[in-house]
Amino acid sequence: MPFHRFILGDEGWRIQGEEVLFANPYIEVHRVELTSPVRSQSFQWTVAYRKGAVVVVPRTEDGRFLLVRQERVPIQASLWEFPAGQIDEGGKHSWEVICGAGRREMREETGYELGVSGEIISLGHFFSSAGFTDEHSHLLLMSPVVPSPQGSAHDSGEAITEVRGFTLGEFEGMIASGEIRDANTLSAYARMTAMGLLR
Repeated sequence: MPFHRFILGDEGWRIQGEEVLFANPYIEVHRVELTSPVRSQSFQWTVAYRKGAVVVVPRTEDGRFLLVRQERVPIQASLWEFPAGQIDEGGKHSWEVICGAGRREMREETGYELGVSGEIISLGHFFSSAGFTDEHSHLLLMSPVVPSPQGSAHDSGEAITEVRGFTLGEFEGMIASGEIRDANTLSAYARMTAMGLLR
């Protein structure tokens, strides 16, 4: 696992061989030969290793959720999403590293920062597509957020066309209609709902 030590493997998993099929600074694709707790005979799997990520739920003092509208090349569409990004540091990520990455991504993508009296609530983590990648995202609720004097600073590879605040009713309506359909935002909503943070 080249990018992080978040996933160490449960008891009974044994990697017997690995071949790098493709690599760049953002993703490595490996052919892995291994055994598992229920498969004692070795088998092969293609795994995409990715950096860990953070997804931020920015909530303003009046209760609005900030979303960014961003072009997504693989699906050739623009989506409304919570701000998110990869954690550049390797190794096992501490709470400080996760929060630091979240603050950075929120400011860069939305132009907002955590208010003086604000708090960061962990919403846990999730795996975006565990059938082929070890990519995982830490979910953070940041509230209240306020405009940053520094403004936004979009990454050169991003195409964020709009930043807007939505009421809870508007946000839930966008989920119900299918307008919001990315895993990051849907996972954050599900976790907040289950934790009773929306009512």
